[in-house]
Amino acid sequence: MAWILDADKPIYAQLVEIIQMQIVSGQYKAGDKFPSVRDLAAEASVNPNTMQKALAELERNGLITTQRTSGRTVTEDNEMIQKVRTQLADEYIRNFFRMMQKLGYSAEEILSLIKQATEEGNQYGSIG
Repeated sequence: MAWILDADKPIYAQLVEIIQMQIVSGQYKAGDKFPSVRDLAAEASVNPNTMQKALAELERNGLITTQRTSGRTVTEDNEMIQKVRTQLADEYIRNFFRMMQKLGYSAEEILSLIKQATEEGNQYGSIG
């Protein structure tokens, strides 16, 4: 199944975000062997060179390591994974608040809406 990519943002940057999300959410666990560039590119329906660029960025960031003989693996550094998870959460929260404030909501109103949505979500089993 092809990954959902947005034409308004560089493809490699979106690939980095998607793979980061897969790692921090546990789809790929610390120490797991990572699929080949070609396999990932085929799965995402992108050029292998674009996928290579995304993986190189993840390697520079320390989430993926490359061993000459055994290919790529997810870092075994759980602190690094948790740090990236926290950074992503912070980024999503800041963007959410920024967009809600553009809609005219105050911080208190936003928090109230979040509380309401959480309670409703828990009632229907979709949050928490």
